[in-house]
Amino acid sequence: MANANRPTGLSPVRSINSPWEGQANVYSIAAGYGTALAIGDPVISSGTASADGYPGVALAAATGNIRGVIVGLGRSPTVMANWANLDSTVRPASDPNVWYALVVDDPNAIFEVQAATAAATDVGGNANLVLAANNGFVSGWTLAGTYGTAAAQCRVLGLAPRQDNEFGAYAKLLVRINQHELTQTTGI
Repeated sequence: MANANRPTGLSPVRSINSPWEGQANVYSIAAGYGTALAIGDPVISSGTASADGYPGVALAAATGNIRGVIVGLGRSPTVMANWANLDSTVRPASDPNVWYALVVDDPNAIFEVQAATAAATDVGGNANLVLAANNGFVSGWTLAGTYGTAAAQCRVLGLAPRQDNEFGAYAKLLVRINQHELTQTTGI
């Protein structure tokens, strides 16, 4: 069986010691921010905040620290905090309005992500993410197929346990953010 090539970015599946119970925090995306954002995209702190006090985020790079992963997008922080009226899966580039994102920013969260390729010997190794545009619905980010670098963004914990998944090209892996903003001792 060959794995399907269907990247969806990073999807939270559990925490290190428990199931993922939907915890996420509200962040803002600045009006006019020039990059589209989608559910499944990794983000970093932008060093700004909205007028109503929500810290800002921007799209992460393919190397370096990560603040968390987007799991919801909307135009109102009130409804975002209650997971109600999540009215979009993609925030368009250069939108003139402030948007809000629900971000899983727990350093102990475990995510499923599609890898370029993976073998059983890659479990326990580290790899960076690969930036890719969203498809209009979800993120296109994947995990690079090069493992072992200590300073890479993600630690591979294993193969996602599903019948439609096996080691090889496009394997879906379980990863933890290795370079998390909330666990790093250096500045953002």
